[in-house]
Amino acid sequence: MSGARPPRLVVGVSGGSGMPYVPDLLRLLRELGVETHLVVSSGAKRVMTAEGSGPQLADLTALATHVHEDRDLAAGIASGSFRTDGMVLLPCSAGTLAKVAQGFTDTLITRAAHVTLKERRRLVLVVREDPLPRPMLVNLLAAHDAGATVMTASPGFYHAPEDLNDLLRFVTARVLDQFGLDVPGFRRWRDGTPEDPE
Repeated sequence: MSGARPPRLVVGVSGGSGMPYVPDLLRLLRELGVETHLVVSSGAKRVMTAEGSGPQLADLTALATHVHEDRDLAAGIASGSFRTDGMVLLPCSAGTLAKVAQGFTDTLITRAAHVTLKERRRLVLVVREDPLPRPMLVNLLAAHDAGATVMTASPGFYHAPEDLNDLLRFVTARVLDQFGLDVPGFRRWRDGTPEDPE
């Protein structure tokens, strides 16, 4: 993270299931003093409506520092000269993944992702879809080879989660690890514990 200004991350939300991860991520970033630039795709807005009981657009925008419309290709984050510390796409839908992997920049989310890659900044794509068809696997590899970090919204269980919030926190804390951001209280594997005796 840059020391010349507060940390700054772009958070893209595309139309995959998994919206409950987003407010947890934004809440953590705010607590850590990170300036956030939120972009929510039209597909994500439809998913929020369809899932009903989960977080809605107003819940996300209330947690972000800045909010941009996905159709606004003139936003600051569309340019490489607008300095950020990277971008996370959570969730990253199969369609958005394909665009990022192939360099299509028809929306602000995909343009910001393209800019992140071309400037050699950290781009984290968090996918949540099963099973994975071959076209998606090919696109995941292409995104990886272009410089993105690919993660799945798949929580671990070694930290003995007690509720849904613990499961969400496992994924969001691991995402923030990719940006060098440490989540207070996050329980790690064997962190500070002795090895088992042989």
